[in-house]
Amino acid sequence: MKKILILIISVFFVCGFGGSVFAQSQAEISRDNEGNKILKGIISRNELEKDTAFAWWTENLKGYTPQSQAVAELKKNQHIQFIAVMGTWCSDSRFIIPKFYSLLDAAGFPQDKVTLIGVDRSKKTLSHLAEALNIENVPTIIVMNNGKEIGRVVEYGKYGAFDKELGEIIASIPASEQ
Repeated sequence: MKKILILIISVFFVCGFGGSVFAQSQAEISRDNEGNKILKGIISRNELEKDTAFAWWTENLKGYTPQSQAVAELKKNQHIQFIAVMGTWCSDSRFIIPKFYSLLDAAGFPQDKVTLIGVDRSKKTLSHLAEALNIENVPTIIVMNNGKEIGRVVEYGKYGAFDKELGEIIASIPASEQ
């Protein structure tokens, strides 16, 4: 099932549907007991940036400078794709995902090569995407190359710096696969 789902998502990326199909939210909207707005399903960066319920987006960009090696690797490898899974209720997601997009912006990375998936507090999403991708913690940023998972950064990563680990994962792609 996981391989089939990744193949389907990869087909969206390869065929160029990522930007047009996922530009608008395809998410279920709810509220948790604390009143936080929960988006469950395919969501858009624009939705998070513009919705006043997600004021944390702008706040969490302050003072962030993308790690230079990660920017350099992204500039060299603009053919890869990302699947980012987050919770709009999750403090780690709120902190990391805006910075992830800032990193992509710094590298001039195409936004249509990123699929953003929202999960509820049980880490469930529409169409069982989170289960198929084996998501245990959020945020999880999955690096894809030619339809295959190359690696993933879970929460802050092994260094406490998600962008450093992303740079290393991207750098590990053999030149023959670029």
